[in-house]
Amino acid sequence: MQPLADDLARNHPGDAVRRKIQELQPNPLLRMIDRWRPKTEIYSWAIGLRGEVLTARRLARLRGHGWRALHAVQWATGTDIDHIAIGPAGVFSINSKRHPGKAVWYGDREITVNGSTTHHIAASQSEARRVSRALSKHCGFVVPIRPVISVVHARKLVVKNANTPVLVLKVDQLDRVLSGLAPTLSADQVAHIYGIARRSHTWSA
Repeated sequence: MQPLADDLARNHPGDAVRRKIQELQPNPLLRMIDRWRPKTEIYSWAIGLRGEVLTARRLARLRGHGWRALHAVQWATGTDIDHIAIGPAGVFSINSKRHPGKAVWYGDREITVNGSTTHHIAASQSEARRVSRALSKHCGFVVPIRPVISVVHARKLVVKNANTPVLVLKVDQLDRVLSGLAPTLSADQVAHIYGIARRSHTWSA
């Protein structure tokens, strides 16, 4: 496949986070200091960046097995999709969530972190619907999207339901679980969807 002028495959994991960190602190020296100062906004963004990089490394293990991945896919609104994985088992929008040393619990409808309720599930489902609309419009057929949350550095992850609407996995399980799912797409379909997904125009609406 020939490179495109607006080829999102050139994006690197965490690009959107890096842009945000630079926006928060333009001074490189102060930015480096703040990345290691707990409770600063830049520190929180830097934690997220490390999670995205680890998820991307895990997805890279699927390369060569019929899978493609995109990272830091930016909407026109300025928000971004951490990762999109496209392969024989379908298309997945993946959010990296880093919760170092914490206990993560997932029931039917919500995730708690050390007992505190989060909006991770609702946000992942909303993102998946939006990704599906964009890809379906440009592909010319319905592209179902399965939302995934990649949990990084949690002390414990407990998933109570075997048939959850959002796939919640430890980052080190990501490639094994995705590659083990039943095939739903042909190699030609994977290539076509990937070709559409890598164009920035797809996400500009």
